[in-house]
Amino acid sequence: MFMRVDKLQADLPAPKEKNPNAGAALQELLGGKYGEMSTLGNYMFQSFNFRSKSKLRPFYSLVASITAEELGHVELVSAGVGMLNNGPDGDDISDGGDISGAPQELMQDIRLAASFLSNAGGATPTDSNGRSWNNDFVTTTGNVITDLLHNFHLECGARLHKLRVYETLSDPTGREVCGYLLVRGSVHAHSYALAIEKLTGVDLKKMLPTPNIDLSKIPESQKYLDEGSHRRLYTFSPDDYQEMKGIWSNDDVALPGDPPGNLEVVVGMPDGGKIQELAGQPNVFTPNYAPEEMYEIAAMLTKKM
Repeated sequence: MFMRVDKLQADLPAPKEKNPNAGAALQELLGGKYGEMSTLGNYMFQSFNFRSKSKLRPFYSLVASITAEELGHVELVSAGVGMLNNGPDGDDISDGGDISGAPQELMQDIRLAASFLSNAGGATPTDSNGRSWNNDFVTTTGNVITDLLHNFHLECGARLHKLRVYETLSDPTGREVCGYLLVRGSVHAHSYALAIEKLTGVDLKKMLPTPNIDLSKIPESQKYLDEGSHRRLYTFSPDDYQEMKGIWSNDDVALPGDPPGNLEVVVGMPDGGKIQELAGQPNVFTPNYAPEEMYEIAAMLTKKM
């Protein structure tokens, strides 16, 4: 697999203002029970432990390719958290500032103070209350049907989770993260339901309609529906994971309620969007460390490359 270092999986609008409490809410999508660290951890270790990979290639390819996408989701949520904690784009601060004047006074009243005190306004694998992501959330049984069923449950829970976070946010940055992930979570739940149906004949979509969230009522999801993102799985590789076309195939169609169309596997990855360059803040790290020296060294390395 491969991933870009210059693009996110979706284009996030700049925040209206610095809003670390909204960033704390978005942290739930990163390190909560149903957050992206959970989905990444589950699929990654299931992929590592997958038995009979050569014989069960379509199912292995499905889990492995979604693992690659989940890594990008971790990056996307982290970028959203950082943007909300740091506010709109701005110029680098050239010096340490007047630290005696409490330049970070706002941070004393935020819900997740560790986002600044420990992480300088960045994101870490914690939930909205700062509790570290729990490795016990990983399930890898060695039984492909049991693992796929767990993954279906995980994606259904994650979509409800994201909907509730969406309902707490008004800033466009956080809402965009939720809207995109709601659509992609629907794709993943649908894919695991199809995999189980092909293995067992059981249509999980009739029991849990993945779950029944009307994405057309969420403006930030609508554009991804219009472009067909709800019908696509990506290989995140030019050559690997092609076998999942046997599960996510053109013979199947989009979920009821979503725009109609056949399912498709796309070689590569989403077009994505820019990564916001957070402004340098020497006073967030340590006063008077001469950032211009670091910029000069980085420029020399880039030129040498």
